[in-house]
Amino acid sequence: MPESCATCQPVKEDDGMNEVIVSMKNITKTFPGVKALDSVNFELRSGEVMALLGENGAGKSTLMKILSGVYTRDGGTMEIFGKEYGDLTPKQAQQAGVAIIHQELNMCRHLSVTENMFLGRELRGKFSLDNAKMEEEAKRILDDLKINIDPRQTVGDLPVSKQQMVEIAKALSVNAKILIMDEPTSALTAREIEDLFRIIRKLKAEGHGIVYISHRLEELAHIVDRVTIMRDGQYITSGNFADMTMDQIIANMVGREIKEKFPRVECKKGKKVFEVKNLNAGKMVRDINFSVYEGEIVGFAGLMGAGRTETTRAIFGVDSKESGEIYVDGKQVKINCPMDAIKNGVVLAPEDRKKDGLCTKLSIRQNLSLPNLDWVCNKLGIISSSKEEALCEKAVQDLKIKTPNVEIDSGNLSGGNQQKVVVGKWLARDSRVVIFDEPTRGIDVGAKVEIYNLMNQLKKQGIAVMFVSSEMPEVMGIADRIIVMCDGRITGEVMAKETTQNEILTMATTFENKKIGSN
Repeated sequence: MPESCATCQPVKEDDGMNEVIVSMKNITKTFPGVKALDSVNFELRSGEVMALLGENGAGKSTLMKILSGVYTRDGGTMEIFGKEYGDLTPKQAQQAGVAIIHQELNMCRHLSVTENMFLGRELRGKFSLDNAKMEEEAKRILDDLKINIDPRQTVGDLPVSKQQMVEIAKALSVNAKILIMDEPTSALTAREIEDLFRIIRKLKAEGHGIVYISHRLEELAHIVDRVTIMRDGQYITSGNFADMTMDQIIANMVGREIKEKFPRVECKKGKKVFEVKNLNAGKMVRDINFSVYEGEIVGFAGLMGAGRTETTRAIFGVDSKESGEIYVDGKQVKINCPMDAIKNGVVLAPEDRKKDGLCTKLSIRQNLSLPNLDWVCNKLGIISSSKEEALCEKAVQDLKIKTPNVEIDSGNLSGGNQQKVVVGKWLARDSRVVIFDEPTRGIDVGAKVEIYNLMNQLKKQGIAVMFVSSEMPEVMGIADRIIVMCDGRITGEVMAKETTQNEILTMATTFENKKIGSN
């Protein structure tokens, strides 16, 4: 996260730059079994960044999907640039000047930057598409934003940060004056975040209104002017960010005071549960050696591209290994695929929970049961309803999964509750090693604390817990021991209570510094 500086402070509004451009009053929306929005009010002005805050499931995304035409409302009124609208289609919202940049980027990866920017509104010449003119226009917009991307490049070949810039450029190409950014920094490095903030400040200075949804509350001071807070589908409060303390914001979000942001429990260090020796897998996992003991949580720190996720995938058997040995409770185990890992008590909550951790079209019950069919089925292979019900009931109660019932599709859950389902399916198996890869990415502060408490609960039970996180305060606040990686290798190991962020960052850039020095 970039440090505060003069250039990072929110720009003061100029006269004429605070016109109300979005006014939503008493908006209601109900899904089967769930009242997602209950008489919610929201207002956005030109030339401002409005942070829309709340826990997962608060209704933030639902409200913005109504504004962008993805959902229809059940009640309430909506005005955009002073004109009242009924239900919008996405096309009508776009014509009204609204663009939404989703957390899961909505790009055609096989098409070029230009083709994505002009998709559905291609410019035509006399006999065919005017590709030259579209590329020229795409380049003009990218250059104006000072984004160094070739408009002919295939989007799928770009890193996530650049794809996000293309989404912003696409929005501007249709003259969007209202930009909704949903968790825009969740997969970005500190340098990429600062580049995004630069673009947001530029758009704000030009009079755009920006709705900024983020669970990274430390980011708000760098760009945000005002905040609107929601909780359980209801409007709670709004006001100038400068007039609120972070404790007040959090208390309004969760409805209670969070006394400990990083709850830590002290346990006696027991026997060695998990050990990895000389693990090699591709370019990003080289000579990895570490152990995890009973009564401790081991955090893996490092910059993006350090090889942490690749290490978890190799351990779990997703990616093939070139060499290495894995031991559980002192016994060497062979893991060639995820099923081998699961049978040997090693489980993974992956970084991309929607893509790799859940079947989003299946219910909570089905997701919890799927990896546990050997336990919930009888000898004839028929699922025992009582066993399945007991498994689901225990997971919902133990992990406090917020849902009206277990028949709800997991894809309809908030990010925090999805993460709990991913973890819940493994806890039924009495696993010995639980690996979390970015367990709190994209979830709110209250749900984060629940995930931390879950990790502490596993720690107290003597289960080996290791987790990967790009959030330095999180690693230092929850882990007992920290292993640092850079360029696919372990470059340091420290006790969390005895280290500093600077020391970790130094180890996290060890190989990068060597490369720079050798040039």
